[in-house]
Amino acid sequence: MKAVSVVTIKKELKHRSTEELLELCLRLSKFKKENKELLTYLLFESHDEEGYIETVKVEIDEQFEAINTNSYFYIKKSVRKILRNIKKYARYSLKKETEVELLLHFCTKLKDFKPSMSKNATLLNIYDRQIALIKKIVSGLHEDLQYDYQVQLEDLEG
Repeated sequence: MKAVSVVTIKKELKHRSTEELLELCLRLSKFKKENKELLTYLLFESHDEEGYIETVKVEIDEQFEAINTNSYFYIKKSVRKILRNIKKYARYSLKKETEVELLLHFCTKLKDFKPSMSKNATLLNIYDRQIALIKKIVSGLHEDLQYDYQVQLEDLEG
């Protein structure tokens, strides 16, 4: 079965009743964990973006603490998984400020992580790519926010 475009789905949803839309949403939430997570964000978290960011930061901290430090292989694997989760949570929010906050927190945690990332080229590359991404996103934000984030970026690069 081939999926139809978002425009087609939008047109079709306009013709459905509130009851039918509710049923469709509930059915959609049963299929994938990400669908349920997105609905949770939209229904319960989106009104308090600061609280959402803090919740995700706590989860990032817990994931960093759980990393198996026996070898760089396990560290790299775990760091990539944390980064995937951050990207997913940023996608739920669709706010660039949220993405920057989460990536800054990730970079801070990675920089302070022991054993040091400086001993592994892959981890250094991951770190450098995230710093570059943060700079790119920050350049499109409001001037006041740019300044605030620039100060944090300088701390990370220094």
